[in-house]
Parts: sequence; structure tokens; C-alpha cells
Amino acid sequence: MRPYALIDLHCDTLTDCMYAGSNIIDTLDDPARTLSLTSIPKDIHWAQFFAVFVPDELRGEKAIRFFDAACANFDRQMRKFADRVSPCRNVADMERAWAAGKTAAFLSVENGSAFAGDLSRIGKTKRQGVCAVTLTWNGENELGSGNVTDRGLTDFGRAAVREMERCGILIDISHLNDAGLADVFETAERPFLATHSNARAICAHKRNLTDVQIKEMVRRGCLIGLNYYGPFLRDGGAVRSLDDVYRHVAHFFDLGARKNLALGSDFDGAVLPPCLDSPEKAADFYEYLLSRGVSQQDADGIFFENARTFLRKNLG
Repeated sequence: MRPYALIDLHCDTLTDCMYAGSNIIDTLDDPARTLSLTSIPKDIHWAQFFAVFVPDELRGEKAIRFFDAACANFDRQMRKFADRVSPCRNVADMERAWAAGKTAAFLSVENGSAFAGDLSRIGKTKRQGVCAVTLTWNGENELGSGNVTDRGLTDFGRAAVREMERCGILIDISHLNDAGLADVFETAERPFLATHSNARAICAHKRNLTDVQIKEMVRRGCLIGLNYYGPFLRDGGAVRSLDDVYRHVAHFFDLGARKNLALGSDFDGAVLPPCLDSPEKAADFYEYLLSRGVSQQDADGIFFENARTFLRKNLG
């Protein structure tokens, strides 16, 4: 049995080729990429969040130039492949794309350094079509720190959270360290998401979420995307089968996250295990869930319904 749809909250395909200084490569339909428009199953309505990953070493004007170049590349490819993909800013756009038989493409940012420490850039980023921003990557930026330190949000980071909510940009806490997430809990007034994070009780990597964090995100109506990267799925990283993913699913369900769980592959941002290293194999996870006794309603929730409901409520 195939899923009706699949919403993937995170991939790095857009900027996977930009770090050598080129921004003209058609990454969205490049056979060298894990994810491409051609490799997306034709019988599934697909929505993909394409992240502009800004490397930690880029700050200020360098970060802005990189972000602007990536946005221009996204827009160019939306025009070039307009017969197969459509840029989206909300659920209505996504459903129109699906009705036309196209992939729905959302633009996101991985690393709030794209704001360059300037609150006025948040509104501009929204106008450029960005729907979600990961506050940090692994290192520090103007907003706070990823897992390289235990420092929380800066004053600018707290102000940025409030401004993102005002402007209608979704706050993504994947990569943020525990202190930073605690500060988001104190500061955020609206539901937010972790686009590509798993359960730390199942795999002890500090990029994953603790049970306490998961329960609080469930209470707030947040969304959590399962990450396919081996070291976030299993201690040591040697993923043996989809059973290693299911262990996270079962644990999230035990914590009450049936309506909060989604998918966040990290395609083209990490080396993925053989059982999940293509869009087709990701789609096959649906049949696997059913074989493990997960109800079709819950499988639909993970694949598209939970994300669609969250986006409808929280993405203007």
C-alpha cells in the first residue's frame, strides 16, 4: 500500500553544490543528488522543504550574500522546472501543486546567521518566501548556539523568536542545544517545530530530543520530523533495518506524540542508511509501518496529515 502523500520537512539538496562557489547548478533535478525531482515517486503527492544551509563560518554580509544567492537559485529552478514543481508558502499552495500533479516546494533556512544579527532582515526573509528557519546549526551564531556549547539564546535570539512569530516564520529548533531549547520554551508563544530530530532515549546523540522536551512540544502542539541519519537513529550509527526507525516511532507514540510526528529526511545533508537512501525507499516506510501494526490513520499522520494540520494552523 502506498501513502497518499509525503511531506518532508528538511533536505539540503538546494545548497548541496554551492560550497565550491557556484550557484547555477540545477541541484533540484541532479541525478548525483539523493533527492531529485525525477527520483520522487510519481504516484505520491510530495511536499519538500528545501533548506538554504548557511555554513557556520559565514557571518554578516557573507551570510547574507550566500542566502540571497541560494534564494535566487531556488527561484530560477522553480521557473525552469515549473512543469513539475511549484513554490509554496502555505497549505493552499501545496494542495494546488498536488492537484496539478506537481511537487510542492517550500523554502526554509538552516542557520539563523542568515539574519546577520539584524531583526529587520526577518521580515525581508519572509517576503523572499522563507517559511521556516532553523535557529542555529551546530556552532554559534548571533541567536545562540548549537551543540558545540551549552550556552542558550542570546538577547538577539529571544528577540528574533518573537519577531519570527510576528512575521509568520516557523521556528525550527533542530540543532539547538538544550539550554537554547529551554529558552525557546520560555520565549515562544506559538507552536514551533523540530524539522529533523529523533528521540534521545532511543539514540543518545545530543542532537536528539529528550523525553521532557518531547512531552513539552506535544503539550504545545509542535511538530517533530524523524531524521534518517544513522547516528541519530542508533547508538554507533550502524542502522540495520527500518526497525531502528520504528523504535523511535514507538517511543514518540508512547510519549503522546501521535499527532506531532512527521518526516524530516535530511536528504543530501547526511549519509543515510541503505534502507532510507532514496525518496522511493522513504515512501516504502509507509508499508513497513502498516506491517508493524501501526494503523493507517497513524501512518498517514506521520507521512502527511500531522504536518499538513500543523502547517494549516501555523503557516500563514
